[in-house]
Amino acid sequence: MTIAAPRPIDPLRSAQTSRYADEVVTVTRCGQAPVDAVRTEHFATWTVSGRVHVLHELPPESIDNDLAGLVADELFAPGWLSGSDVFERVMTGIVLTSAPHAADAWELFYRNTLSRLAEPGDGATTYGSIDAYAPVYAHAKSLASGGSVLELGCCFGFLSLQLADTARVTASDVSLNTVRLLTSVAPRLGHRIETIICDAARVPRPDASYDTVLAIHLLEHLEPDHGLAVLQEMLRLARRRIVVAVPFEDEPTAAYGHVRVFSLDDLGRLGELCAGWSFRHYEHHGGWLVLDREGSSGHLRK
Repeated sequence: MTIAAPRPIDPLRSAQTSRYADEVVTVTRCGQAPVDAVRTEHFATWTVSGRVHVLHELPPESIDNDLAGLVADELFAPGWLSGSDVFERVMTGIVLTSAPHAADAWELFYRNTLSRLAEPGDGATTYGSIDAYAPVYAHAKSLASGGSVLELGCCFGFLSLQLADTARVTASDVSLNTVRLLTSVAPRLGHRIETIICDAARVPRPDASYDTVLAIHLLEHLEPDHGLAVLQEMLRLARRRIVVAVPFEDEPTAAYGHVRVFSLDDLGRLGELCAGWSFRHYEHHGGWLVLDREGSSGHLRK
């Protein structure tokens, strides 16, 4: 007997009466949890017939990308919930139960996140996602100012939206849902960017299409061979500069879909593979590999 896989998440489907439900999870804003539910500071969770239920009362001002850290810390790190698919569905449900219409809920999520990124705190009282990413994005912006920029693995596209103030930006991701979100929300935020749904190792654009190509916190999601294919594609697409950033972790963070870890030496070895490019690698809120074209070559050494 073959069991059908659950349908993909539809992030643009409005929740009904503060309740989001798909084939895997049910997320409800406000309500009453059963007496045997697991209770954390911000959530209650329980399972009925294999379906995960999550209850929350988060106010509108809390709907931003720090939800990722909050959900990971309270529900996934202790083992109450597991799996990247469940994580994404719970996150989607929390956002969609924050406003009557999906477009308004995601605009709230984006505006709150971009506002926090513009004025990050010290990280002492948050769950790490926004305050940790703010200096990463700021550094990436300093390396990719002006001209044309391609961001590979853009996810929600927060960096691409920030870059759109000073550059012609193309944002790509393999996830249909995140690209759909970015495409629909960007005009509501007053930004114009091009979006592409594709594997970062196979971008449907000609050689040397962009001044700068970015892969910011992408390679940790990919197996080594796939990561090398992405780097080869970056060499093909970039006219001037390539920027790679990765987190430094002791173990891959499974809730975020990480499958490998990097060291500074690992980044140096990647740089040495890139024929015709000078490179520098260093630590700054994680690891960085910056390559600048020296000649006409754009390939990995064997």
